[in-house]
Amino acid sequence: MEPLSLPYVLEYAGTAIVLAVLFTACSYKPLAILQQSGYVGKKMLAWYARRENMLFQQYCLLALMLILLVGLLGVCFSFLGEEAAFRIAALPFLFFCVAFAVADRKYALKVPAARTPRLSRLFLVYFFLLAVLLYAAVAALNVIAYYAESTLFGVWRYAPLALLPFALPPLACLANLIASPFEKRRNRKYIARAKEMLDERKDCVRIGITGSFAKTSVKHILAAMLSEKYTVFATPASYNTPMGIAKSIHEYKGAPYDVFIAEMGARNQGDIAELCALVRPQYSVLTGICAQHLESFGSMENVIAAKSEIFAGTAADGAVFVGMDENTEKALENACGREIVRVDESAYRDVVSDENGTSFTLLADGKEAGIRTVLLGRHTAKNIALAAALALRLGVTCEQIAEACRKLEYVPHRLQVLRRDGVTVIDDSYNANPVGAADAVETLRGFSGKKIIVTPGLVELGILEKESNEAFGASLAGLDEVVLVGDTLVGAVKRGYLAAGGDEAKVHIFPTLRQAQDALPSLICESAVVLFLNDLPDIYA
Repeated sequence: MEPLSLPYVLEYAGTAIVLAVLFTACSYKPLAILQQSGYVGKKMLAWYARRENMLFQQYCLLALMLILLVGLLGVCFSFLGEEAAFRIAALPFLFFCVAFAVADRKYALKVPAARTPRLSRLFLVYFFLLAVLLYAAVAALNVIAYYAESTLFGVWRYAPLALLPFALPPLACLANLIASPFEKRRNRKYIARAKEMLDERKDCVRIGITGSFAKTSVKHILAAMLSEKYTVFATPASYNTPMGIAKSIHEYKGAPYDVFIAEMGARNQGDIAELCALVRPQYSVLTGICAQHLESFGSMENVIAAKSEIFAGTAADGAVFVGMDENTEKALENACGREIVRVDESAYRDVVSDENGTSFTLLADGKEAGIRTVLLGRHTAKNIALAAALALRLGVTCEQIAEACRKLEYVPHRLQVLRRDGVTVIDDSYNANPVGAADAVETLRGFSGKKIIVTPGLVELGILEKESNEAFGASLAGLDEVVLVGDTLVGAVKRGYLAAGGDEAKVHIFPTLRQAQDALPSLICESAVVLFLNDLPDIYA
Protein backbone atom coordinates (compact mmCIF):
# COMPACT_ATOMS: atom_id res chain seq x y z
CA MET A 1 0.00 0.00 0.00
CA GLU A 2 1.32 3.47 -0.93
CA PRO A 3 2.53 5.52 2.07
CA LEU A 4 0.09 8.36 1.26
CA SER A 5 -2.99 6.22 0.82
CA LEU A 6 -6.02 7.14 2.94
CA PRO A 7 -5.51 4.53 5.72
CA TYR A 8 -1.94 5.67 6.25
CA VAL A 9 -2.88 9.36 6.08
CA LEU A 10 -5.43 8.76 8.83
CA GLU A 11 -2.83 6.89 10.87
CA TYR A 12 -0.37 9.76 10.48
CA ALA A 13 -3.05 12.23 11.59
CA GLY A 14 -3.89 10.13 14.65
CA THR A 15 -0.23 9.77 15.56
CA ALA A 16 0.33 13.52 15.16
CA ILE A 17 -2.64 14.35 17.40
CA VAL A 18 -1.49 11.96 20.13
CA LEU A 19 2.05 13.37 19.99
CA ALA A 20 0.71 16.94 19.99
CA VAL A 21 -1.28 16.20 23.13
CA LEU A 22 1.77 14.69 24.80
CA PHE A 23 4.16 17.51 23.91
CA THR A 24 1.58 20.16 24.81
CA ALA A 25 1.40 18.54 28.25
CA CYS A 26 5.18 18.98 28.46
CA SER A 27 4.92 22.67 27.54
CA TYR A 28 3.13 24.15 30.53
CA LYS A 29 6.20 26.03 31.75
CA PRO A 30 7.27 27.74 28.50
CA LEU A 31 3.69 28.89 27.90
CA ALA A 32 3.37 30.10 31.50
CA ILE A 33 6.73 31.87 31.24
CA LEU A 34 5.52 33.52 28.05
CA GLN A 35 2.52 34.85 29.96
CA GLN A 36 4.74 36.16 32.75
CA SER A 37 6.96 37.79 30.13
CA GLY A 38 3.99 39.85 28.96
CA TYR A 39 3.63 37.60 25.90
CA VAL A 40 6.92 38.95 24.59
CA GLY A 41 8.65 36.02 22.92
CA LYS A 42 12.08 37.62 22.88
CA LYS A 43 12.01 38.02 26.65
CA MET A 44 10.93 34.44 27.21
CA LEU A 45 13.60 33.05 24.88
CA ALA A 46 16.25 35.15 26.65
CA TRP A 47 15.20 33.48 29.90
CA TYR A 48 15.27 30.04 28.27
CA ALA A 49 18.79 30.67 26.92
CA ARG A 50 20.22 31.46 30.34
CA ARG A 51 23.03 29.23 31.53
CA GLU A 52 21.96 26.46 33.89
CA ASN A 53 18.30 26.94 33.00
CA MET A 54 16.53 24.04 34.71
CA LEU A 55 13.86 23.72 32.02
CA PHE A 56 16.51 23.38 29.32
CA GLN A 57 18.22 20.67 31.34
CA GLN A 58 14.91 18.87 31.82
CA TYR A 59 14.22 18.95 28.08
CA CYS A 60 17.72 17.60 27.45
CA LEU A 61 17.00 14.68 29.75
CA LEU A 62 13.63 14.03 28.08
CA ALA A 63 15.20 14.05 24.60
CA LEU A 64 18.03 11.78 25.71
CA MET A 65 15.68 9.21 27.26
CA LEU A 66 13.45 9.23 24.17
CA ILE A 67 16.37 8.69 21.78
CA LEU A 68 17.86 5.88 23.85
CA LEU A 69 14.58 4.02 24.38
CA VAL A 70 13.35 4.45 20.81
CA GLY A 71 16.66 3.08 19.54
CA LEU A 72 16.78 0.23 22.06
CA LEU A 73 13.19 -0.95 21.57
CA GLY A 74 13.52 -0.70 17.80
CA VAL A 75 16.49 -3.06 17.85
CA CYS A 76 15.08 -5.41 20.50
CA PHE A 77 11.80 -5.94 18.69
CA SER A 78 13.10 -5.92 15.12
CA PHE A 79 12.56 -9.71 15.02
CA LEU A 80 8.80 -8.98 14.88
CA GLY A 81 9.21 -7.18 11.58
CA GLU A 82 9.68 -3.56 10.65
CA GLU A 83 6.02 -2.51 10.99
CA ALA A 84 5.61 -3.93 14.50
CA ALA A 85 9.05 -2.83 15.68
CA PHE A 86 8.69 0.85 14.81
CA ARG A 87 5.28 1.01 16.52
CA ILE A 88 6.69 -0.54 19.70
CA ALA A 89 9.67 1.79 19.47
CA ALA A 90 7.26 4.76 19.57
CA LEU A 91 5.85 3.78 22.99
CA PRO A 92 8.53 5.74 24.97
CA PHE A 93 6.93 8.96 23.70
CA LEU A 94 3.77 8.08 25.59
CA PHE A 95 5.50 6.94 28.77
CA PHE A 96 8.18 9.62 29.10
CA CYS A 97 6.03 12.58 28.06
CA VAL A 98 3.39 11.64 30.61
CA ALA A 99 6.07 11.08 33.25
CA PHE A 100 7.68 14.43 32.39
CA ALA A 101 4.38 16.32 32.62
CA VAL A 102 3.51 14.74 35.97
CA ALA A 103 6.96 15.31 37.46
CA ASP A 104 7.14 18.86 36.14
CA ARG A 105 3.98 19.87 38.00
CA LYS A 106 5.66 18.89 41.28
CA TYR A 107 8.11 21.76 40.73
CA ALA A 108 5.54 24.51 40.45
CA LEU A 109 6.30 27.96 39.16
CA LYS A 110 6.99 30.45 41.91
CA VAL A 111 4.36 32.68 40.29
CA PRO A 112 1.66 30.32 38.98
CA ALA A 113 0.24 30.91 35.53
CA ALA A 114 -2.98 32.91 35.61
CA ARG A 115 -5.76 30.85 34.06
CA THR A 116 -6.86 33.57 31.68
CA PRO A 117 -8.85 33.18 28.45
CA ARG A 118 -5.80 34.41 26.52
CA LEU A 119 -3.58 31.69 27.95
CA SER A 120 -6.24 29.09 27.10
CA ARG A 121 -6.39 30.36 23.53
CA LEU A 122 -2.60 30.26 23.32
CA PHE A 123 -2.60 26.63 24.47
CA LEU A 124 -5.13 25.84 21.73
CA VAL A 125 -3.13 27.59 18.99
CA TYR A 126 0.02 25.90 20.25
CA PHE A 127 -1.63 22.48 20.15
CA PHE A 128 -2.83 22.96 16.56
CA LEU A 129 0.60 24.25 15.52
CA LEU A 130 2.24 21.16 17.02
CA ALA A 131 -0.34 18.88 15.41
CA VAL A 132 0.26 20.35 11.94
CA LEU A 133 4.04 20.24 12.25
CA LEU A 134 3.98 16.72 13.68
CA TYR A 135 1.66 15.51 10.94
CA ALA A 136 4.09 16.84 8.33
CA ALA A 137 7.03 15.24 10.16
CA VAL A 138 5.32 11.89 10.70
CA ALA A 139 4.19 11.71 7.08
CA ALA A 140 7.65 12.67 5.79
CA LEU A 141 9.43 10.13 7.98
CA ASN A 142 7.08 7.36 6.88
CA VAL A 143 7.48 8.25 3.21
CA ILE A 144 11.27 8.26 3.59
CA ALA A 145 11.13 4.90 5.38
CA TYR A 146 9.01 3.45 2.56
CA TYR A 147 11.31 4.54 -0.26
CA ALA A 148 14.63 4.15 1.60
CA GLU A 149 14.11 0.40 1.91
CA SER A 150 16.30 0.40 5.03
CA THR A 151 15.11 -1.80 7.86
CA LEU A 152 17.22 0.13 10.38
CA PHE A 153 15.71 3.47 9.38
CA GLY A 154 12.30 1.86 9.27
CA VAL A 155 12.32 0.78 12.91
CA TRP A 156 13.92 4.06 14.00
CA ARG A 157 11.83 6.36 11.83
CA TYR A 158 10.39 8.29 14.79
CA ALA A 159 13.75 8.78 16.52
CA PRO A 160 14.22 12.31 15.05
CA LEU A 161 11.03 13.37 16.85
CA ALA A 162 12.86 12.81 20.14
CA LEU A 163 14.65 16.12 19.49
CA LEU A 164 11.36 18.06 19.55
CA PRO A 165 11.61 19.03 23.28
CA PHE A 166 14.42 21.45 22.39
CA ALA A 167 12.06 23.26 20.01
CA LEU A 168 9.09 23.57 22.37
CA PRO A 169 9.91 27.07 23.75
CA PRO A 170 10.55 28.56 20.26
CA LEU A 171 7.35 26.90 19.03
CA ALA A 172 5.49 28.48 21.95
CA CYS A 173 6.77 31.86 20.74
CA LEU A 174 5.68 31.03 17.19
CA ALA A 175 2.19 30.14 18.42
CA ASN A 176 2.09 33.43 20.30
CA LEU A 177 3.15 35.26 17.13
CA ILE A 178 0.36 33.57 15.16
CA ALA A 179 -2.22 34.49 17.79
CA SER A 180 -0.98 38.06 18.29
CA PRO A 181 -3.03 39.85 15.58
CA PHE A 182 -6.27 38.44 16.98
CA GLU A 183 -5.24 39.16 20.56
CA LYS A 184 -4.27 42.75 19.75
CA ARG A 185 -7.65 43.43 18.11
CA ARG A 186 -9.44 41.86 21.06
CA ASN A 187 -7.35 43.82 23.57
CA ARG A 188 -8.09 47.12 21.82
CA LYS A 189 -11.83 46.47 22.05
CA TYR A 190 -11.54 45.39 25.68
CA ILE A 191 -9.55 48.51 26.63
CA ALA A 192 -11.88 50.80 24.66
CA ARG A 193 -14.88 49.39 26.52
CA ALA A 194 -13.10 49.90 29.86
CA LYS A 195 -12.46 53.53 28.93
CA GLU A 196 -16.15 53.99 28.13
CA MET A 197 -17.11 52.45 31.47
CA LEU A 198 -14.74 54.80 33.30
CA ASP A 199 -15.95 57.83 31.32
CA GLU A 200 -19.54 57.03 32.31
CA ARG A 201 -18.60 57.92 35.90
CA LYS A 202 -18.86 61.65 35.42
CA ASP A 203 -18.22 62.65 39.04
CA CYS A 204 -15.38 60.22 39.71
CA VAL A 205 -11.98 61.73 40.53
CA ARG A 206 -9.30 59.92 38.51
CA ILE A 207 -5.70 59.67 39.69
CA GLY A 208 -2.65 58.21 37.94
CA ILE A 209 0.53 57.16 39.75
CA THR A 210 3.81 56.46 37.97
CA GLY A 211 7.52 56.43 38.73
CA SER A 212 10.49 54.08 38.78
CA PHE A 213 9.77 52.95 42.34
CA ALA A 214 7.19 53.14 45.17
CA LYS A 215 4.18 53.22 42.81
CA THR A 216 2.34 50.41 44.56
CA SER A 217 3.27 51.67 48.03
CA VAL A 218 2.09 55.23 47.33
CA LYS A 219 -1.10 53.87 45.75
CA HIS A 220 -1.71 51.75 48.85
CA ILE A 221 -1.11 54.71 51.17
CA LEU A 222 -3.14 57.20 49.13
CA ALA A 223 -6.10 54.81 48.86
CA ALA A 224 -6.12 54.43 52.65
CA MET A 225 -6.05 58.21 53.19
CA LEU A 226 -8.79 58.96 50.68
CA SER A 227 -10.92 56.14 52.07
CA GLU A 228 -11.32 58.22 55.23
CA LYS A 229 -13.62 60.50 53.20
CA TYR A 230 -14.46 58.80 49.89
CA THR A 231 -15.30 55.43 48.37
CA VAL A 232 -12.07 54.51 46.62
CA PHE A 233 -11.29 52.01 43.88
CA ALA A 234 -7.55 51.41 43.34
CA THR A 235 -6.18 48.96 40.80
CA PRO A 236 -5.13 45.82 42.71
CA ALA A 237 -1.62 44.44 43.25
CA SER A 238 0.68 45.59 40.42
CA TYR A 239 -1.97 45.88 37.73
CA ASN A 240 -0.23 48.72 35.90
CA THR A 241 -0.56 47.89 32.19
CA PRO A 242 -3.45 48.81 29.84
CA MET A 243 -4.87 45.29 30.05
CA GLY A 244 -4.36 45.13 33.81
CA ILE A 245 -6.15 48.43 34.40
CA ALA A 246 -8.90 47.55 31.92
CA LYS A 247 -9.40 44.18 33.63
CA SER A 248 -9.76 45.95 36.98
CA ILE A 249 -12.38 48.31 35.59
CA HIS A 250 -14.36 45.47 34.02
CA GLU A 251 -14.29 43.43 37.23
CA TYR A 252 -15.37 46.45 39.32
CA LYS A 253 -18.32 47.17 37.04
CA GLY A 254 -21.39 48.31 38.92
CA ALA A 255 -19.63 48.99 42.22
CA PRO A 256 -19.85 52.60 43.46
CA TYR A 257 -16.71 54.68 43.88
CA ASP A 258 -15.85 58.37 44.12
CA VAL A 259 -12.14 58.06 43.37
CA PHE A 260 -10.31 55.83 40.91
CA ILE A 261 -6.54 55.33 41.41
CA ALA A 262 -4.52 53.67 38.64
CA GLU A 263 -0.92 52.56 38.97
CA MET A 264 0.94 53.15 35.69
CA GLY A 265 4.00 51.14 34.70
CA ALA A 266 6.28 51.61 31.71
CA ARG A 267 9.07 49.74 29.97
CA ASN A 268 9.09 51.76 26.76
CA GLN A 269 8.41 55.30 25.67
CA GLY A 270 4.73 55.82 24.91
CA ASP A 271 3.52 53.42 27.62
CA ILE A 272 2.51 56.16 30.07
CA ALA A 273 0.84 58.16 27.31
CA GLU A 274 -1.22 55.08 26.39
CA LEU A 275 -2.28 54.58 30.01
CA CYS A 276 -3.19 58.24 30.39
CA ALA A 277 -5.40 57.99 27.29
CA LEU A 278 -7.29 55.21 29.07
CA VAL A 279 -7.50 56.73 32.56
CA ARG A 280 -7.42 60.46 31.70
CA PRO A 281 -6.25 61.42 35.21
CA GLN A 282 -7.26 64.71 36.76
CA TYR A 283 -4.42 64.38 39.26
CA SER A 284 -1.17 62.46 38.94
CA VAL A 285 1.73 61.41 41.10
CA LEU A 286 5.32 60.99 39.93
CA THR A 287 7.02 59.11 42.78
CA GLY A 288 10.61 59.34 41.57
CA ILE A 289 12.90 58.29 38.72
CA CYS A 290 15.92 55.98 38.67
CA ALA A 291 17.57 53.51 36.29
CA GLN A 292 14.83 50.88 36.60
CA HIS A 293 14.08 49.18 33.23
CA LEU A 294 17.07 50.94 31.67
CA GLU A 295 17.60 47.77 29.64
CA SER A 296 14.42 48.41 27.64
CA PHE A 297 14.57 52.22 27.69
CA GLY A 298 18.20 52.41 26.55
CA SER A 299 19.25 55.54 28.46
CA MET A 300 18.35 57.63 31.48
CA GLU A 301 17.24 60.39 29.13
CA ASN A 302 14.67 58.00 27.67
CA VAL A 303 13.52 56.94 31.16
CA ILE A 304 13.00 60.58 32.13
CA ALA A 305 11.21 61.32 28.87
CA ALA A 306 8.93 58.30 29.33
CA LYS A 307 7.97 59.20 32.89
CA SER A 308 7.45 62.81 31.79
CA GLU A 309 4.53 61.67 29.65
CA ILE A 310 2.45 61.84 32.84
CA PHE A 311 2.43 65.65 32.58
CA ALA A 312 0.80 65.89 29.16
CA GLY A 313 -1.52 63.03 30.13
CA THR A 314 -2.90 64.87 33.16
CA ALA A 315 -5.90 67.19 32.79
CA ALA A 316 -4.92 70.79 31.99
CA ASP A 317 -6.74 72.06 35.08
CA GLY A 318 -5.34 69.31 37.30
CA ALA A 319 -2.03 68.94 39.10
CA VAL A 320 0.96 66.61 39.25
CA PHE A 321 2.47 65.77 42.65
CA VAL A 322 6.18 65.05 42.28
CA GLY A 323 8.55 63.30 44.65
CA MET A 324 11.63 65.39 44.10
CA ASP A 325 15.02 63.90 43.15
CA GLU A 326 17.67 64.84 40.62
CA ASN A 327 15.86 63.03 37.83
CA THR A 328 12.35 64.31 38.52
CA GLU A 329 13.89 67.80 38.60
CA LYS A 330 14.93 67.21 34.98
CA ALA A 331 11.51 65.80 34.16
CA LEU A 332 9.87 69.08 35.21
CA GLU A 333 11.28 70.62 32.05
CA ASN A 334 8.49 68.70 30.30
CA ALA A 335 5.71 69.85 32.66
CA CYS A 336 3.53 71.14 29.77
CA GLY A 337 2.23 73.99 31.90
CA ARG A 338 0.63 71.68 34.46
CA GLU A 339 0.48 72.73 38.11
CA ILE A 340 3.36 71.05 39.94
CA VAL A 341 3.31 70.25 43.65
CA ARG A 342 6.84 69.45 44.81
CA VAL A 343 7.26 67.05 47.72
CA ASP A 344 10.71 66.69 49.29
CA GLU A 345 12.31 66.37 52.73
CA SER A 346 10.84 69.70 53.79
CA ALA A 347 7.46 67.96 54.02
CA TYR A 348 8.45 65.95 57.10
CA ARG A 349 10.92 65.87 59.98
CA ASP A 350 12.05 63.83 62.98
CA VAL A 351 11.89 60.51 61.15
CA VAL A 352 12.44 57.45 63.34
CA SER A 353 12.32 54.01 61.74
CA ASP A 354 12.96 50.67 63.41
CA GLU A 355 11.78 47.09 63.19
CA ASN A 356 8.37 48.09 64.59
CA GLY A 357 7.59 50.72 61.98
CA THR A 358 8.11 54.40 61.21
CA SER A 359 7.16 57.62 62.96
CA PHE A 360 7.69 61.26 61.98
CA THR A 361 6.10 64.68 61.92
CA LEU A 362 4.20 65.55 58.75
CA LEU A 363 4.35 69.23 57.74
CA ALA A 364 1.45 70.26 55.51
CA ASP A 365 -0.61 73.39 54.88
CA GLY A 366 1.10 75.12 57.77
CA LYS A 367 0.06 72.36 60.14
CA GLU A 368 1.88 69.52 61.84
CA ALA A 369 0.62 65.97 62.28
CA GLY A 370 2.26 63.13 64.17
CA ILE A 371 2.42 60.03 61.97
CA ARG A 372 2.94 56.45 63.13
CA THR A 373 2.76 53.43 60.81
CA VAL A 374 3.90 49.81 60.71
CA LEU A 375 5.47 50.41 57.29
CA LEU A 376 9.25 50.06 57.40
CA GLY A 377 12.05 52.36 56.31
CA ARG A 378 12.88 56.04 56.44
CA HIS A 379 11.72 56.35 52.82
CA THR A 380 8.19 55.65 54.10
CA ALA A 381 8.04 59.25 55.32
CA LYS A 382 8.47 60.58 51.79
CA ASN A 383 5.91 58.15 50.38
CA ILE A 384 3.36 59.20 52.99
CA ALA A 385 4.12 62.90 52.49
CA LEU A 386 3.62 62.50 48.75
CA ALA A 387 0.26 60.78 49.20
CA ALA A 388 -0.76 63.25 51.91
CA ALA A 389 -0.17 66.23 49.63
CA LEU A 390 -2.76 64.92 47.18
CA ALA A 391 -5.14 63.75 49.92
CA LEU A 392 -5.11 67.25 51.44
CA ARG A 393 -5.88 68.74 48.02
CA LEU A 394 -8.98 66.53 47.91
CA GLY A 395 -10.21 67.65 51.29
CA VAL A 396 -8.88 64.97 53.65
CA THR A 397 -7.80 66.45 56.99
CA CYS A 398 -4.47 65.99 58.75
CA GLU A 399 -6.28 64.08 61.50
CA GLN A 400 -7.79 61.71 58.94
CA ILE A 401 -4.39 61.24 57.31
CA ALA A 402 -2.81 60.34 60.67
CA GLU A 403 -5.63 57.88 61.39
CA ALA A 404 -5.27 56.26 57.95
CA CYS A 405 -1.52 55.82 58.50
CA ARG A 406 -2.13 54.24 61.89
CA LYS A 407 -4.40 51.64 60.24
CA LEU A 408 -2.08 50.90 57.32
CA GLU A 409 -1.00 47.31 56.81
CA TYR A 410 2.09 45.99 55.02
CA VAL A 411 2.04 46.14 51.24
CA PRO A 412 2.47 42.53 50.01
CA HIS A 413 6.04 41.76 48.84
CA ARG A 414 7.25 45.29 49.62
CA LEU A 415 9.11 45.23 52.92
CA GLN A 416 6.36 43.00 54.24
CA VAL A 417 7.25 41.55 57.65
CA LEU A 418 6.44 37.92 58.43
CA ARG A 419 7.34 36.41 61.80
CA ARG A 420 7.41 32.74 62.75
CA ASP A 421 9.23 30.66 65.38
CA GLY A 422 11.48 33.56 66.33
CA VAL A 423 12.61 34.22 62.74
CA THR A 424 11.67 37.45 60.96
CA VAL A 425 11.31 37.46 57.18
CA ILE A 426 11.25 40.75 55.28
CA ASP A 427 9.60 40.05 51.94
CA ASP A 428 10.78 42.70 49.49
CA SER A 429 10.69 40.34 46.54
CA TYR A 430 9.03 42.82 44.15
CA ASN A 431 11.81 45.35 44.63
CA ALA A 432 14.21 45.46 41.70
CA ASN A 433 15.50 49.04 41.51
CA PRO A 434 18.63 50.66 43.00
CA VAL A 435 16.75 53.19 45.15
CA GLY A 436 14.45 50.57 46.65
CA ALA A 437 17.35 48.18 47.21
CA ALA A 438 19.28 50.80 49.18
CA ASP A 439 16.20 51.50 51.30
CA ALA A 440 15.67 47.78 51.94
CA VAL A 441 19.26 47.19 53.08
CA GLU A 442 19.08 50.22 55.35
CA THR A 443 15.84 48.85 56.81
CA LEU A 444 17.44 45.43 57.41
CA ARG A 445 20.30 47.06 59.33
CA GLY A 446 17.74 48.61 61.67
CA PHE A 447 16.66 45.20 62.95
CA SER A 448 18.23 43.41 65.88
CA GLY A 449 19.47 39.83 65.50
CA LYS A 450 21.45 38.02 62.82
CA LYS A 451 20.97 39.80 59.49
CA ILE A 452 20.75 37.75 56.28
CA ILE A 453 19.96 38.88 52.75
CA VAL A 454 18.86 36.62 49.89
CA THR A 455 19.07 38.31 46.50
CA PRO A 456 19.98 37.78 42.83
CA GLY A 457 21.06 41.38 42.40
CA LEU A 458 19.39 44.15 40.41
CA VAL A 459 17.97 43.53 36.95
CA GLU A 460 17.07 45.37 33.75
CA LEU A 461 19.62 48.13 34.30
CA GLY A 462 21.20 47.89 30.85
CA ILE A 463 24.66 49.37 30.59
CA LEU A 464 24.57 50.30 34.29
CA GLU A 465 23.89 46.73 35.42
CA LYS A 466 27.49 45.86 36.35
CA GLU A 467 28.20 49.20 38.01
CA SER A 468 24.91 49.24 39.93
CA ASN A 469 25.30 45.67 41.16
CA GLU A 470 28.84 46.31 42.36
CA ALA A 471 27.58 49.36 44.28
CA PHE A 472 24.73 47.26 45.64
CA GLY A 473 27.21 44.57 46.72
CA ALA A 474 29.27 47.18 48.54
CA SER A 475 26.19 48.17 50.54
CA LEU A 476 25.92 44.61 51.88
CA ALA A 477 29.28 44.69 53.71
CA GLY A 478 28.73 44.12 57.41
CA LEU A 479 25.69 41.87 57.11
CA ASP A 480 25.98 38.50 58.79
CA GLU A 481 25.24 36.34 55.72
CA VAL A 482 24.91 37.22 52.03
CA VAL A 483 23.06 34.63 49.94
CA LEU A 484 23.32 35.27 46.20
CA VAL A 485 21.04 33.52 43.73
CA GLY A 486 21.63 32.99 40.00
CA ASP A 487 24.55 33.14 37.63
CA THR A 488 24.48 36.41 35.69
CA LEU A 489 24.52 39.24 38.24
CA VAL A 490 25.94 37.66 41.37
CA GLY A 491 29.54 38.04 40.23
CA ALA A 492 29.26 41.82 40.18
CA VAL A 493 27.47 41.84 43.54
CA LYS A 494 30.18 39.67 45.10
CA ARG A 495 32.97 41.84 43.67
CA GLY A 496 31.41 44.96 45.12
CA TYR A 497 30.88 43.27 48.47
CA LEU A 498 34.49 42.08 48.73
CA ALA A 499 35.87 45.41 47.53
CA ALA A 500 33.99 47.10 50.37
CA GLY A 501 35.67 44.83 52.91
CA GLY A 502 33.07 42.08 53.05
CA ASP A 503 33.98 38.65 54.40
CA GLU A 504 34.14 36.05 51.59
CA ALA A 505 33.22 33.28 54.06
CA LYS A 506 29.85 34.95 54.54
CA VAL A 507 28.96 34.83 50.82
CA HIS A 508 26.93 31.84 49.61
CA ILE A 509 26.03 31.44 45.93
CA PHE A 510 23.27 29.15 44.62
CA PRO A 511 22.04 28.68 41.02
CA THR A 512 18.34 28.81 41.96
CA LEU A 513 16.19 30.27 44.71
CA ARG A 514 14.93 26.80 45.58
CA GLN A 515 18.48 25.67 46.36
CA ALA A 516 19.06 28.81 48.41
CA GLN A 517 15.89 28.19 50.40
CA ASP A 518 16.98 24.60 51.06
CA ALA A 519 20.29 25.87 52.44
CA LEU A 520 18.85 28.67 54.57
CA PRO A 521 17.99 26.53 57.64
CA SER A 522 21.70 25.92 58.19
CA LEU A 523 22.34 29.68 58.23
CA ILE A 524 19.35 30.78 60.28
CA CYS A 525 19.33 30.92 64.03
CA GLU A 526 16.67 32.02 66.46
CA SER A 527 16.05 35.79 66.21
CA ALA A 528 17.51 35.91 62.68
CA VAL A 529 16.17 38.44 60.17
CA VAL A 530 16.07 37.37 56.51
CA LEU A 531 15.53 39.91 53.74
CA PHE A 532 14.36 38.50 50.39
CA LEU A 533 15.22 41.28 47.94
CA ASN A 534 14.11 40.99 44.31
CA ASP A 535 13.36 37.51 43.03
CA LEU A 536 12.62 38.56 39.43
CA PRO A 537 15.47 36.70 37.70
CA ASP A 538 14.33 33.51 39.36
CA ILE A 539 10.62 34.28 39.31
CA TYR A 540 9.75 31.61 36.79
CA ALA A 541 11.13 28.40 38.21
